[in-house]
Amino acid sequence: MIRFVSFAIALLTAASAARAWDAPVGGSPIAQPLESVRVRYARDDVGEVPDFQQHVTPLFSRLGCNGRACHGSFQGQGGLRLSLFGYDFAADHQALLGKSTAEGTPRVDRRDPAKSLALRKPTLAVDHGGGEVFDSRSWEYRLLLRWIEGGAAPVESPRRLERLEVAPAELVFAQPNQAARLKLVAHWEGGVSEDVTELCRFQSNDDAVAAIDRDGKVQAAGRGDTHVVAFYDKEVVAVPVTVPVTALAGDRYPPVPARTRVDELIVGRLRKLGIVPSELCTDAEFLRRASLDITGTLPAPAEVEAFLADAASDKRARKIDELLERPAYAAWWANRLCDYTGCSPEQQSEAGQQLSVMWYEWLHARLRENVPYDELVERIVLAEGRRPGQSYAEHAREMSSFVREGNEPGYADRETLPLYWSRRTLAKPRDKGLAFAHAFLGIRLQCAECHKHPFDRWTKQDFGEFSGLFGSIQYGVAPGSQSEYEQLAKSVGAKVDRAQGTPINPDLVAKAETGNVVPWRELHIDPRAQPIRRVLGQDVPPSGDSSDPRAGLMRWLRQKDNPWFARAFVNRVWANYFHKGIIEPTDDLNPANPACNEELLDYLAEGFIAHGYDMKWLHREIANSDAYQRSWKPNETNRLDRRHFSRAIPRRLPAEIVYDALKQATAADAQLDEVRSDLSRRAIGHLSMRLSGTYAMMVFGKPSRATNCDCERVSKPSLLQAVFLQNDPILHSRLSPDEGWLAEIAAAPSERAVDELVRQAYLRTLSRPPKAAERERAARHVAEAGSTVAGMQDLLWALLNTKEFLLIH
Repeated sequence: MIRFVSFAIALLTAASAARAWDAPVGGSPIAQPLESVRVRYARDDVGEVPDFQQHVTPLFSRLGCNGRACHGSFQGQGGLRLSLFGYDFAADHQALLGKSTAEGTPRVDRRDPAKSLALRKPTLAVDHGGGEVFDSRSWEYRLLLRWIEGGAAPVESPRRLERLEVAPAELVFAQPNQAARLKLVAHWEGGVSEDVTELCRFQSNDDAVAAIDRDGKVQAAGRGDTHVVAFYDKEVVAVPVTVPVTALAGDRYPPVPARTRVDELIVGRLRKLGIVPSELCTDAEFLRRASLDITGTLPAPAEVEAFLADAASDKRARKIDELLERPAYAAWWANRLCDYTGCSPEQQSEAGQQLSVMWYEWLHARLRENVPYDELVERIVLAEGRRPGQSYAEHAREMSSFVREGNEPGYADRETLPLYWSRRTLAKPRDKGLAFAHAFLGIRLQCAECHKHPFDRWTKQDFGEFSGLFGSIQYGVAPGSQSEYEQLAKSVGAKVDRAQGTPINPDLVAKAETGNVVPWRELHIDPRAQPIRRVLGQDVPPSGDSSDPRAGLMRWLRQKDNPWFARAFVNRVWANYFHKGIIEPTDDLNPANPACNEELLDYLAEGFIAHGYDMKWLHREIANSDAYQRSWKPNETNRLDRRHFSRAIPRRLPAEIVYDALKQATAADAQLDEVRSDLSRRAIGHLSMRLSGTYAMMVFGKPSRATNCDCERVSKPSLLQAVFLQNDPILHSRLSPDEGWLAEIAAAPSERAVDELVRQAYLRTLSRPPKAAERERAARHVAEAGSTVAGMQDLLWALLNTKEFLLIH
């Protein structure tokens, strides 16, 4: 009975939404939309002439004619090439009407429309490689015929589609095999509305949950949730589809506490799915997880024991606050920001090792100061090569000083970070545009470089306009400094490239390290640059008289209605704490790839902005939630859930943390604090730049930061990782009886009880005391080994090779 009631509610929701098209919006009544083309062009006496933009091009998209497997491919098909997904109306119209086929038969024959190949091929009146697409009695045939009969008019000036509305806005099925049909209405400028369901292109993001046919009929296929997506003109809309995974959905859902707003939003989504979240994790699991996620550091044994002994109810919140104040927080999160912004020795245009370390140290200093995220980004985006009022000679002298050991003040004291713009991979405006979109917007614009983006509104023209914003940002020799630059270059024996200057090579770095001043290139803005007024379809309000286009970009980023800036960063931070982002992949924010919990992402992004882009506020809001503190142990309802944060998903330690953790687990007692606090010797610190490209970093997936993709950081396990932890020389050195904790045990084997040594081994590696059976088995092995140190060496090796050590769980 329940499933029939639920299905009836879903149908009523759909019917109510369909009637809503007549309701007033913004105080103005909306006229009844035009009937669908399926209805209008099914009539024999149809007199309406279709529009190339509104009807003909979308029909080609629906039928797949301008898809990548047909005429939309780079080489076209059968001598006809259309723009992919129909973004170029002029080119497509020219292709259809401009040149006849080799046989002299016109594709569009305005003198005798019925003889047009555009009609005869799809109906198989003549041979067609794509087979039969429609028959001569169909509404599709009549629509194309009427367009040709009406003169096959082009698009003189594209009309603006104000919005594409869908009903129902959400589909909740009681069980698989149920179905519902979407209705899409396009609202054009000028007040014209039309049912365009039959002109949309559809896709399902997961056919195993819900399938959708080309008429907009959604069929529940399995349990879970996904989105079905509709494409029309430039607009993309996604409709969530839910099929509860258990009978506990809705009113049958058990009481689940939700301490925070984050938990309320997550539990609300789980209630629709019938998924009950796991219990909270143990204190030991929480401490290890939070320490690794926030600071990239294993908790010390004494810290574990003190936390487990603390009976206060607020100890987890206090520990989160404490971790956020540790220097290691700034160190680890500077490393993560290096991921997003592309800091890499291999990608710098000159002096890669030195400049990447400077870049890291600058970010590290800003995180120590807890500079708001928008201000940190502003000091990157609006960076200047020279300090205000600084001459070129002073700039070269200062930059040369930064590479010398022990030089103070260092590069981190600079107000801005021009090194972001100095990468050799950002030589062209298109490269700068792609990198900017990835780093600060979390979007991928690559597809729009050649054609309309398949999952977003961007066209090739949009990409050209966006990348053009970066044309004035130059890295080389600034106008007016050429003579000084050349004189300095000659004085140290450097070759001179008059166009772009000469990169600082290792020889010049060595000269700078010994006190010489070498000719550094610099970031500068073309003085002919103009202020920008529009970015990716959004207006940028003018402010001041600055001609630097980056100032407009920064104002645009800070606009509250910017759909990417805050959301992209929030999503990436969330992904650090969970197995995935609220939007996944984390750098692919587009309307066809919506959030798994839109309300949750909106809440965090809006709160982040409201709290002045305070990064620590965001970390606290996430880490203090029950969602973050849940156990990894599943129950019957959430065993298969990897999408809605109903439990912790074990994640492999990042490369830098693995490297550090091996040393932290095996250090001498007297060094336990030092190996955690000495950031100059930590892989999560600037040492990671010097370790870049090493075998250990490569095996565990440290990103080279060579491409605009968050996917470069790999967290999947591999056979090489297992071999590394068993046999690599780094591991052997850590377990040497001549080093660290084992050396201390070897020096005084009889002074420590075996049970206590076993306990310390577990605290050092797994951040918890051993269970009784574990303690007994380990103690027995140590007693049977040739010596205490040999037995403890075996135990440490075994613990370091457990999944429990290698995973954040």
